Amino acid sequence: MSYLFPRDMKTTPPTILRGEGSYLIDDQGRRYLDASGGPAVSCLGHNHPAVTAAIQQQAAAVSYAYSLFFTTPVIEELAETLVTQAPAGIEKAFFVSGGSEAVEAALKLARQYFLEIGQPSRHRFIARRRSYHGNTLGALALGGDTVRRQPYEPLLQSVTHIAPCYEYRDRRPDESAEAYGLRVADELEAAILAQGPENVAAFFCEPVVGASLGCAPAVPGYLKRIRDICDRYGVLLVFDEVMCGMGRTGHMYACLEDGVTPDIITTAKGLGGGYMPIGGLLIHGRIYRAIAEGSGALKHGHTYAGHTLACAGALAVQKVIAEEGLLAQVREQGAKLTARLQDRFGQHPHIGDIRGRGLFLGLELVADRESKACFDPAKRIWLKIRQTAMEQGLMCYPSGGCVDGRNGDHIVLAPPYNITDSQLDELVDKLSLAIGQVLGRGA
Repeated sequence: MSYLFPRDMKTTPPTILRGEGSYLIDDQGRRYLDASGGPAVSCLGHNHPAVTAAIQQQAAAVSYAYSLFFTTPVIEELAETLVTQAPAGIEKAFFVSGGSEAVEAALKLARQYFLEIGQPSRHRFIARRRSYHGNTLGALALGGDTVRRQPYEPLLQSVTHIAPCYEYRDRRPDESAEAYGLRVADELEAAILAQGPENVAAFFCEPVVGASLGCAPAVPGYLKRIRDICDRYGVLLVFDEVMCGMGRTGHMYACLEDGVTPDIITTAKGLGGGYMPIGGLLIHGRIYRAIAEGSGALKHGHTYAGHTLACAGALAVQKVIAEEGLLAQVREQGAKLTARLQDRFGQHPHIGDIRGRGLFLGLELVADRESKACFDPAKRIWLKIRQTAMEQGLMCYPSGGCVDGRNGDHIVLAPPYNITDSQLDELVDKLSLAIGQVLGRGA
């Protein structure tokens, strides 16, 4: 009998004993190609010797120094490493223990900023439908994932949600990608005006929407228009890069590809690569200066904020990414994986769209390619594919509800940055077997 309170009480998961690079190995000796890194976490795969050695070395020195009382070499170096690669204007870093905590901290930081500059009425937030920003109450309120929100609706603060940037479903036939992006971006201006610009603190969005929309990237020009609208009304722009950042798209920050600088970037997942639980904020200099020259204290913190051992692990992950040239490899291997997916599934009757950037790719499943009709959600196609893929020795990250919270199935692929060509072939072959078993070529 297990004394663990499991997340799913209707299944018994395999027991993982060890990891080797891109593979996890269970207690029966079965190997799983980890093509999703959990939810896009394990960017270096498992048991990278440089990272485990750095964690061991730090643990032998000091594992925890409370960040309100002390600083440490690893937290300082990690902050410098991240800030010096960030978009121009980002000057400071603050570390927490995960993505949801990072989003909560961003909410509080935005509120405090406006208090510090004498605009106390700004307390409203705007985000997008079909987004996901975390599972704490503030982050859940921001997100537009109806299934996750539903049980907790009475507890959630009011947040205004506008349309996502979801080109596959929402771009009109007579509309260019750029024109579509401007049209949906302009919903932000309408929402700000409806709330009253003097009341709106920040707009949150993912540059590439991960778990809830299946790696849907912003179309060209969309984020620049969003930036312009935020500037016009004095609203802070927060990019949630918890899933899509830290090299996952082939750039250290996903927004670098779009040429847009936000006021705050939230990060996690690939920051620590699964070796340590860590998240963070990257913060524009003007926000920092407003607080430094005002109250002089951040009105937020956690016991494990800037945890010493976690920072050491994250710093080691970032050093490996730099020393092994993995950003370039993500772009190269991402292009190869995209080509393989297009070759295998580009004309598949039940694959409607293949999208994403770098090694952050999504496949949207459809009952009919021409009409883009969804499968009956009661069939839980996404879950069957996940289970069947596991039986084949492949870990991928399918989900349901990408269209409206109920309808729509998609698969997220987020393999390690150092995945090999032969492992790309294995990934596509096993995914094809799983999709074939669940759907059949012409089902």
